[in-house]
Parts: sequence; C-alpha cells; structure tokens
Amino acid sequence: MISKKRALIYSIILVIVTIIGTTLFQVTLGNKVIVSKDLYESYSRYNKLLGLEGLIEEGYYKEVSQDKLVDGALKGLFEGLEDPYSQYYTKDEFETLKEQTSGSFVGIGVYIGVNAEDNKITIISPIEGSPAHKAGIKSGDIVLAVDGEAVSSKQLDDVIKKIKGKENTDVKLTVQRDGKRLDFTVKRQTIVTKSVVSEVKDNDIGYLRITSFDENTYKEFKEHIDKLKELNIKGLVIDLRDNPGGLLDVCVDIADDLIGKGTIVYTKDNSGNKEYYKSDDKELDLPIAVLINGGSASASEILTAALVDNNKAIAIGETSFGKGLVQSVKGLKDGTGYKLTTAQYYTPSGDYINKKGIQPKVVEKDEEKQLQSAIDYLKKQIK
Repeated sequence: MISKKRALIYSIILVIVTIIGTTLFQVTLGNKVIVSKDLYESYSRYNKLLGLEGLIEEGYYKEVSQDKLVDGALKGLFEGLEDPYSQYYTKDEFETLKEQTSGSFVGIGVYIGVNAEDNKITIISPIEGSPAHKAGIKSGDIVLAVDGEAVSSKQLDDVIKKIKGKENTDVKLTVQRDGKRLDFTVKRQTIVTKSVVSEVKDNDIGYLRITSFDENTYKEFKEHIDKLKELNIKGLVIDLRDNPGGLLDVCVDIADDLIGKGTIVYTKDNSGNKEYYKSDDKELDLPIAVLINGGSASASEILTAALVDNNKAIAIGETSFGKGLVQSVKGLKDGTGYKLTTAQYYTPSGDYINKKGIQPKVVEKDEEKQLQSAIDYLKKQIK
C-alpha cells in the first residue's frame, strides 16, 4: 500500500505532468493507464524524488513532517533556477509578502533580499521611521545571524519569518558593515507605511520622497504633487534613496504623470518578445532632480531611468542597486504562491542595468550634501 506521504508526492507529480503534458497521449484501459513515451519520460524524471522520499521515510531518525517535505521539494524546484528573486512561498510566507505591499505589517521595518553578486542576505533598505531605522540598521548591511543563529541565503524565507515575529517582542540582528560585525536589538511593532511625504524647500523647491511603490503609493503621490503645485513650486526633488522598489504598474502610473509622451520602460521575455510601457501627453512642466543611492532598486531605477532618458530630470547621488529583472507574483488555490522572474527590463535608451545600476550625472557620496546639491541644481535651472 502506498503511504499517505508518498501518495501526496505522487499527486504533486501528477499535477506537474498535467501542466506540462496536457497535449500528450494517454488512454485508460480498465484500471490501467497507457501513456505515450513522452508522458512516461515526464513521469520517470521524478523517480529519484520518490526514491529519496522513501529512504527518508524509512531511515530518518525521527518522524518527518509530510507538509515540510513537500514544501521543501517545491522550494528546491525554484532554487534550481539559481535566481535570488524567484521562489516558492508557503501559505504563511505568501501572506507576509502580500502584507508588505499593502502598507501594513508586523516586523522591524526592513526590506531584505539576496545580493546577486555575493549571494548574501542583505538589507536593501530600512523603512524610514521604523524600529530598524531608529536602531541604526542601514542599506547594504549583510545579515549574519538572527537571535544568535547564523543564516545563509538558502534560508531567506526562514530569516524573514524569524525577523517578523510577534508584536512588542525583541529580535537581535547581527550584521556586517564595512568589515565590522555589529549587533542590533530591535522591538517588533506594527509598521504602517506612508510611502510618500513632501514639503517645500527654499521657498519654491518641492521635495517629494517616495519610500516604496505599494498599492496606495500612486494615490499618495497624486495628493502630494497636487498640493505642491498649489504652493507654486518652481522645481521638484524626487527622493528615491533607499527605495527598494515594489509594484511595476504603480511606478509606471507615476512616470506617466511626469515625463510627457514617451517610453517609460520596456521588457523582454525568454522568447525575445518585447513589451513597451508608454506614457501619454501629461507632463509636469518643472525642472526635476532625482536622488538615488545604493538602496534605490527595481521600480526606483525604472522611474529614475524614465525621467533621465526622456530628458525630464538628472540623477544625483550614488550608483543605484542594479536590479533589471521583472518578477510576476502568483497565488495558488491553496493559499501558497510563487514569485518568478519572467523578464528583463531595459531603460528607454536600451540600457540593461542589472548588476551595474544607474550612474548619477552628479556624483555626491556625502549623504548630507545630496539634497542641497539637488536644490542648487534646480535653482540654476529656474534662473
């Protein structure tokens, strides 16, 4: 008799084969199924998986969790891509992912990921005003341990879960910064993010900071930009420093309101097919400066490149993170989900920035001087 665990793995294989082999020939004859050679080979490629599952079931020194075995197999499927941005999510992990783009979640307020260059878990950016930000955690910090337990890039999902935890409890993060080992104890809190803030600088320069591209970001952007225009600003600083990115469609909507008629970004899939995202005639008729740094990634880089390549702005600060890949996030019926890199994106001028980032026209490594540098540039444009 087939064990419940093995039956479950068989069912997974059947689902996979159904997906990849729906056009392959098979015939039911009594209680037997006769299949084509191609379909048989599709089944047989998973023989090793079934064999190892049986060995684990028979020989492991303690009881094995059926669900964890299956989740591990599914995670391994995505790990085989060797792409830090593609992964399978359990039900709890997928809920966490959705929370992060909704603007409210429990945690310490950091965006983390695996650096494609060194394969290390890295702080992409802390959320401004969050417990992590107040504690002194910075973009680029390499996460070495959580609560004293060493971590690796293969454990990203577990690391995120450990950091998140329960509200009003502490978590200890050990990070590496500039070759030094630093410890931070941070209290977990409910993080309600406002992704856009704004004010007027030097009487007539609008300052607009976008911290992420979430579900409500475009609405917030419209409210703030309309308010700044009512105050008769003559130039605009868009601050994308430490903005790790987010939803592509939100970024495109914002770019559409700024650059006038032109190309915002285009993507290329694994067949070489290109998809162009275009803007209409709407345009913000003001000189613009964009602030970027090593924590500006993904959608932040798309917006920066759209403004720069369409001659609507210059970039000031430091080289951006360098993420030129597009992910599609899909939920499955059982509440699990996955994120898969489905395309590369290119700037309007055709530049592929993955792993190299965007070079600012005005390089200013001193964080304290970057905003003033942008204001000075805009003042010259106004005259």
